Amino acid sequence: MFNDIGPLELVTIIVLAVLVFGPDKLPKVIQDVMRTIRKIREFSESAKQDIRNELGPEFKDFEFEDLNPKTFIRKQLDNEDLGLKEIRNGFDLKKEMAEVTDAVHGRDGEAPSSSSPSPASGGRVDMTKKPEGPGDDRPPFDMDAT
Repeated sequence: MFNDIGPLELVTIIVLAVLVFGPDKLPKVIQDVMRTIRKIREFSESAKQDIRNELGPEFKDFEFEDLNPKTFIRKQLDNEDLGLKEIRNGFDLKKEMAEVTDAVHGRDGEAPSSSSPSPASGGRVDMTKKPEGPGDDRPPFDMDAT
C-alpha cells in the first residue's frame, strides 16, 4: 500500500503525528485509524463477494484486478488460445513491404524489377514524370494544387 514511502518520509509522518496529537492521544488515534481501515476492507470484500454471487458460476474465475486495462491486455496476450505466436511467425515484414511497394509502383508482385527508384533520389518517386503504362488514367500532377 505504501511502497513508495521512504524512511525519511516515515520518520517525518511519525514526528508530525506526535506533535499534532500528542504522545497521550496517539495510541487512541492509531487504533481508530486501524479500525476504520479494517471496516473499509471488510466492506470491499463483502461487495466483491456479492458481485461474484450475482455474476453466477460462469464468472467464477473473474478477478477485479482484470478491470485494470494493462492487466487485462497482458493477460489476454499471454493466452495461448489466440494463436498469436502463429500469426507472428507467419508474418514476413520484408515480403509485405515489397508487395506494398510493388503495388504502389504498379508492378507485378511475381518478380522484382530493376526499375526501382534510384538511390540518388533517396528512394523518392518523381511525381512530375508521366507514367509508363498506356492505360493509366491519372490526372497530371499540378504543383499549385498541393
